[in-house]
Amino acid sequence: MEHDRYFNGVIRQTVKNSTASWVTKPSTLSRSLNVVMIVLDDVGYSQLGCYGSDIETPALDSLADDGLRYANFHVTPLCSPTRACLLTGRNHHSVGVGRVTESNNGFPNTRGFVAREAANIAEILRPQGYQTLAAGKWHLASSDDTSPAGPYDHWPLQRGFDRYYGFLAGETNQWNPELIMGNERIEPPPVKDYHLSEDIVDQSCKWLRQLTSSAPDKPFFLYLAFAAGHSPHHVPRAFADKYLGRFDDGWDSARDRILARQKALGLLPADQRLAPRNPGVQVWDELSAEEQKIAARFEEVFAGFMEHCDVQIARLLAQLDALGKRDDTIVIALSDNGAAALGGPHGSYDHHRSRTGNHPSVEENLARMDDLGGPASYGIYPFGWAMAGNTPFKRYKGNTYAGGIRAPLIIRWPAGIKARGETRRQFYHAVDVTPTLLDLVGLDLPGQVNGVGQMPLHGTSMAHTLNDNEADTRKKIQYFETTGHRAIWHEGWKALTFHTRGADFQSEAWELYHLEHDLAEIDNLAEKHPEKLKEMIDLWWREAEQFGVLPLDDMSSRNGVGWWPEPKDRWVLYQDAVLPHHFKAGPRVRGVSHRITARINRESTTVDGVIIADGGQFGGWSLFILGNQLHYTTNDFQHRCRVVSTTAIPSGDVTLRVDVVKVGEDEGHVHFFVDEQPAGEGLLSPFRQLNFANEPFEVGRDSQTPVDDGYESPFVFKGKIAQVVIEAAGKEVVDKEVVDQDILFEELMGNQ
Repeated sequence: MEHDRYFNGVIRQTVKNSTASWVTKPSTLSRSLNVVMIVLDDVGYSQLGCYGSDIETPALDSLADDGLRYANFHVTPLCSPTRACLLTGRNHHSVGVGRVTESNNGFPNTRGFVAREAANIAEILRPQGYQTLAAGKWHLASSDDTSPAGPYDHWPLQRGFDRYYGFLAGETNQWNPELIMGNERIEPPPVKDYHLSEDIVDQSCKWLRQLTSSAPDKPFFLYLAFAAGHSPHHVPRAFADKYLGRFDDGWDSARDRILARQKALGLLPADQRLAPRNPGVQVWDELSAEEQKIAARFEEVFAGFMEHCDVQIARLLAQLDALGKRDDTIVIALSDNGAAALGGPHGSYDHHRSRTGNHPSVEENLARMDDLGGPASYGIYPFGWAMAGNTPFKRYKGNTYAGGIRAPLIIRWPAGIKARGETRRQFYHAVDVTPTLLDLVGLDLPGQVNGVGQMPLHGTSMAHTLNDNEADTRKKIQYFETTGHRAIWHEGWKALTFHTRGADFQSEAWELYHLEHDLAEIDNLAEKHPEKLKEMIDLWWREAEQFGVLPLDDMSSRNGVGWWPEPKDRWVLYQDAVLPHHFKAGPRVRGVSHRITARINRESTTVDGVIIADGGQFGGWSLFILGNQLHYTTNDFQHRCRVVSTTAIPSGDVTLRVDVVKVGEDEGHVHFFVDEQPAGEGLLSPFRQLNFANEPFEVGRDSQTPVDDGYESPFVFKGKIAQVVIEAAGKEVVDKEVVDQDILFEELMGNQ
């Protein structure tokens, strides 16, 4: 049994003639090395100062100056898969995270969580006496498993971490985030000008102070995953304004400047060329003055966002120094994929809106320029800046060209790395980091972790390169795949295919590059070396079979791929219910005729608050009481429509009912009832079927940002909500002329 497993004393009839034992579990480690892993989000190869950027990142640069910078490090093209590789040392498809966790398609390679047969580094180190800490972005649990109903099996605390503080999804509002402490959703601290990057470093520093005070010799693993620089690009204005005017010469000049700096730093060869301009990216000098003005401001905001993140990293490094942990702590900093092109040609003050294909015009962005970076924006920059952020490479996040999969990697370990400021050029991948850490602490992969047999590691240790600039990589092959984009690296050669959604996987063309001589993938050698190309393609299919990549799926067909719920037409909800965004079984009533019936109790007619809210200030809908009247608001990208009841709501037990009939593609006719008596009506528009990401569906509050600008979040309902029933009645448009007929809604319901 656990309590006597390591007892080595003697037990007799009394304590007086027995021998006590104070032996705890012996560690098998040859070295108790502290580990801090810093993960940046959507940060391109050249968006750090030490990789040639115009952006000032002195803290990260100091890590490179005092340690090593890897010039040939690779990741997957997306965030969840990279994190799975990074933490487990196994390939992402093999462990069930073939793409982001929101998009399970019913096959084992996209389950949206990491299989327990692939224990992460925290699960491996914790039994060896480590305290394991995680702060920031998780994105390794299926969205269907992130409600209060769980299961919690793949939340951080259940996957090896002693403490967790952050957000579970792929992105969040930096000013008003989803926030989880342990296994509980919490409100952000009541701090003036709160920002998530500052908060997660505050928590991390507090944890380290507490640990060192209680057990100064206990080793720790801190996984610190920032949301910077993923959209939304949120930053205190002073950081953005510091860069005023710096990007007025545009992304073409920036690319030239960055490449020159990369050469001067010794990061890239002196004869390195820029990859051709990415398709669709405008020549900067051909933009209008207005286009240049707003585009430059987008990059100023992004630069400020990154420098603000770097300032927080500096605070963490200073805390390590203050605790005397600098020398025996290995700090690893990297990005999860290349810079993202989702902002399109002109960027967007509201990325939620852009995701629907409705990109703001230049004029709309200019009108919101002063909001960029602040709480009233959800911004992302134009893809020209992402192209510059991936200098000198092609393409972006999501692609298997170098622009999507080459990333910065910095390692500092004063006690273990003799060299300072050197650049390593060996090919490595995120899957190689965990094997490296196990190698450094002298631990073989256990056969079982938490009673579960383990699959082998797929990565190769980099440890031998830390003090040997000429060491062979020892890595021979690495495949890549995401939503149909494919590539394979083998002994200096790379084959890849750029997949067009819906195209035939078998007939699309592959490209071939010899990266030893052409790391920016400029000269396609497919026609010159057809036999080599065939060999590489055959290797890709072999690796795909071995590591569970199949079946290929580019999300061009529904086939169960998430974003919309499973068919359901009735939901019964209770006070304090919270359903995360993308929760497949959650109510989706926008664009659907529906009925909401809420049984509530208020002690007085002054009790206000939200009955139901889905989404927030950038889009969603909300049913709430304000001024003793019932309000129903829809919000499309801050274009709001509100219908208000004409009848006051009595105190005590009350039944509120709302019938909404779809009378147009973007119109819903609302009828209010209070205790079954008519209480007013009106027209809701916008009323299109849209799913607004990253703020939950809640009963009794609207916690992050407000759907309606007539109240402030969380606008908690102080009365009692006994039950809310939502019934959906179909998407068909009905005749406006008959919406007043009482029988209409019952007929709609009867058709379900």
